[in-house]
Amino acid sequence: MKKFLVILPLLLLSFACKFENKKERLKPKIVATTSILADGIRNIVGEYADVVSLMPAGVDPHLYKASVRDLDLLQNADLVIYHGLFLEGKMTEIFEKLAFSQNLINVSENIPHELLLRSGPEAHSVDPHIWFDVSLWSLALTHASDEIIKWQPEWKSAVSTNTESYLAHLSLVHQDNITKVAELRKANQALITAHDAFSYFGKAYNLEVLGLQGLSTLSEPGLRDLTGLVSFIVERNIPAVFAEQTISPKAIEAVVAGCANQNHEIKLAGPLYTDSLGAPDSPAGTYIGMVRTNVQVIFESLTQ
Repeated sequence: MKKFLVILPLLLLSFACKFENKKERLKPKIVATTSILADGIRNIVGEYADVVSLMPAGVDPHLYKASVRDLDLLQNADLVIYHGLFLEGKMTEIFEKLAFSQNLINVSENIPHELLLRSGPEAHSVDPHIWFDVSLWSLALTHASDEIIKWQPEWKSAVSTNTESYLAHLSLVHQDNITKVAELRKANQALITAHDAFSYFGKAYNLEVLGLQGLSTLSEPGLRDLTGLVSFIVERNIPAVFAEQTISPKAIEAVVAGCANQNHEIKLAGPLYTDSLGAPDSPAGTYIGMVRTNVQVIFESLTQ
């Protein structure tokens, strides 16, 4: 209740300017919560709307707290698109309140429950990192496309064409991943990262994946986790572990040091792009570029 009393005045303040700001636009404004999601929506709507990312590139969505500026941006958007599955964990209550006055799309709501991974029975224990399985991300964007057409029926022809073209590109990326990871599997390799973001990647492409932290970067690794991971690396003769661009490398550096104490020198590779794209002008500045960059870094580091 206290959280709501804090958020409510901010929502009312931004609501007062909402319709006035919309009058000045040449195109509808779509706000997507993450840079990964915003890139997918841009490919779907093309030039029909201005798509902005609420969270800048390099920001961890697990830890993100909405500012006054964010609330204003959300209230003044013509459409808000969010990931769901508790990825934007600290913004859940805001989405619930926005639903009374705003057009919202939750891109993950139609993913079949049997395809989702969980760490426990609680609702927030669902793994939200579905974009690491390109086929699952395609399902999420297909749902977003369908909902956008319901919102703007006159866009149907263009949005359908854009979606079909983009999904074809994603299918090629998915097949390339299958081919590359098959070589890692033959070499008996495993992917080890700072937090448990790559489980969908491991399931989709049949690669063993371990994370030092849990699904959310809010969790902290313990000594038992560290010791067990070091033993696994030494036993499997794994040559590299991976840092991530939105997380401090301190915890995973402890794994490297632990392996060194066992006379097993490993490389700290990466950083991999996990919860955010890279800078707009970088190779990982798009979703497809991010996936290809990650897979190439993983492949080269584990086959050295």
